[in-house]
Amino acid sequence: MSLYFLITTLAVAFIITVAFVPVFIPFLVKLKFGQSIREEGPKLHAKKSGTPTMGAVVFLSAIIISFVLMSLISDDFTSATWLILIATLLFGALGFLDDYIKVVQKRNLGLTSKQKFFGQIAISILFYLVYHFSGYPDTLTIPFTSTEVNIGWFFLIFVLFWLVGFSNAVNLTDGLDGLVSGLSSIAFLAFGVIAIYENQTEVALFCFAVVGGMLGFLIFNKNPAKIFMGDTGSLALGGALAAVSILLKHEWLLLLIGIVFVIETASVMLQVAYFKATGGKRIFRMTPIHHHFELGGWKEWRVVLTFWAVGLLAGLVAVLLVI
Repeated sequence: MSLYFLITTLAVAFIITVAFVPVFIPFLVKLKFGQSIREEGPKLHAKKSGTPTMGAVVFLSAIIISFVLMSLISDDFTSATWLILIATLLFGALGFLDDYIKVVQKRNLGLTSKQKFFGQIAISILFYLVYHFSGYPDTLTIPFTSTEVNIGWFFLIFVLFWLVGFSNAVNLTDGLDGLVSGLSSIAFLAFGVIAIYENQTEVALFCFAVVGGMLGFLIFNKNPAKIFMGDTGSLALGGALAAVSILLKHEWLLLLIGIVFVIETASVMLQVAYFKATGGKRIFRMTPIHHHFELGGWKEWRVVLTFWAVGLLAGLVAVLLVI
């Protein structure tokens, strides 16, 4: 598959997103599908209340349309294509349900933690079953080597942990204007380059479609955001990232490429553990850690640009480690 074909896929996703987001924003406003800001969050975020959310409906549609269309044109619709679609669409659907409950039924927390967790588990099991019975190996690559170790049914446990973990990690990170849009563009571009190098065309095609959709959405999602992606987008992107890393057999590389997502999640886990162990003391001013920097006096754009820079550096290192 030529680079021209991949760039065309990126361009199609970008154009669809840029064309339809401006139409979708007033539609969401009319339906009163606005973001509710949690009371325990930073007070300076109160002004974001009412900003249209669920914008991921547009960019996910653009990504899927461009990905499927170009896959059919290139006659490259394989089991990997189906696995990517399962992860992206089903995690996106779970996020959509969560967003719908928040904005329509006015339940600010959306799905309960148990409902969301069991939904993520069910999707991950389906992903594994399709993966396994499509003939993919139940192997994990040893870091910094090309050696793969077959771990049998324990690979199912890994898939559950990986997909659930990273869908939640991206979801936790989605708290500042443009943060996840930019980081996702960087992460999928890194995996796209790796997929090209390793001749995994289906994965490369999807990654470039995501980059196009996310760059198009970023135009409207950058600070000050005119629209948010919602859990529809963050859960779908996290699940897709995990799926891509598994299909490329570079699972552990996601810890580097997605280092910001990892740090954001670790900050929450450390805060909760320390809070319980010390009877109410905190390590950070607030978590996820992007709020810690905000409450320390950093402007939102400064936090976002810094985190983007970290993600970009990590992505470059990851690509260099592979090629």
